[in-house]
Amino acid sequence: MAQDIQNTNAAEQDAFEQSQVILTPTQLVLKRFFRNKLAIVGLVILLVMALFCFIGPFLTSYGEYEIFYKHKETGAEVMSSTYSTLSAEERAMYEMNLKAPISKNHILGTDGDGRDVFTRLMYGGRISLQVGFCVVIIELILGVTMGGIAGYYGGKVDMIIMRLVEIFYCIPFLPLMLIVSSVTSAMKVAPEQKIYLLMLIMGVLNWAGVARLVRGQILSLREMDYMQAAESMGISVFRKIFKHLIPNVVPIIIVMATMDLGSVILTESTLSYLGIGLSFPYASWGNMINAVNSSVIMKNFLNIWIPPGICILLTVMAFNFVGDGLRDAFDPRMKR
Repeated sequence: MAQDIQNTNAAEQDAFEQSQVILTPTQLVLKRFFRNKLAIVGLVILLVMALFCFIGPFLTSYGEYEIFYKHKETGAEVMSSTYSTLSAEERAMYEMNLKAPISKNHILGTDGDGRDVFTRLMYGGRISLQVGFCVVIIELILGVTMGGIAGYYGGKVDMIIMRLVEIFYCIPFLPLMLIVSSVTSAMKVAPEQKIYLLMLIMGVLNWAGVARLVRGQILSLREMDYMQAAESMGISVFRKIFKHLIPNVVPIIIVMATMDLGSVILTESTLSYLGIGLSFPYASWGNMINAVNSSVIMKNFLNIWIPPGICILLTVMAFNFVGDGLRDAFDPRMKR
């Protein structure tokens, strides 16, 4: 009888063990992430924004810089590509279709220059997102490299890099951008070159926070047993930093990068709104809001400035939701 009970218990134990699914660390992170409802909402918003900004321009028949003209008598509308082919007498019968209301042809109306707001919204979002990703990549490359070196070597190397970090923290960002904007305007720098300069400056000025975070993590990781083993095996410094230390900091880097994306997009939009960021003919959500240069436009032409404002709000909020979700997924102890 006792033998039968033991056999039954053993069979139940085997069945229980076989029913247990062993999850890899990546699967555990994904499982925790997809349990977070706000993170899923953020992910959906970002997916919709990406499709809207990167796929949408291929589906519209209007160009980013297309200006619309309407006939003074009939109200018939033509695009600038057609308007340029008209004779001088025919052109005299047309005027720019400025601040047109929402209609079938213009889902969000036209702006103060006669351009389709909905189309500009797609192109503007594409530039804002591209600037955000490029700036974050630059700051990660600089921050991870400098933070990794400072954390691994310590001593004088750490002191020099940390003093450099403090110097970058002290640089006033907005006054510097005002100076850069004035210099580029005086030198007549092309708008497309100004975009790259803007991304470079923002990336170079933002690496200090990443470096400090990475340094703090590596200072604790370098004392671990596996690093002592790597030291005894004579592995090169480069491999120890970038093969054994940095990979263990990747979860924190991913979370910080996600949070920074929202912050960078907000900063770029602010600069463009102030007129020191992206300039005509390029569209960005910030310089679209910049069109609100009077209380009359703010009150009577909501279709011009509210849509880009909503896009900025949703995108920044979505990146923050995803960042919070990733933080909780990588380290559940950090969950608030």
